Amino acid sequence: MNDVGKDDRERNRVIAKNEAERQTIGDIRVSGWAIAFAIIIGVIALLIVWAWLNR
Repeated sequence: MNDVGKDDRERNRVIAKNEAERQTIGDIRVSGWAIAFAIIIGVIALLIVWAWLNR
């Protein structure tokens, strides 16, 4: 009985570790998209300001 509980705890630790790694990868992917989106919006804003000042 005690060995079964130990095996379950070890299995749960492995599952939690794998889930944490997947969450980290997902967070990095979302952050990458957010940075790309911010850069695109910044470039568009810069072009609008530049066009406004050079009319």
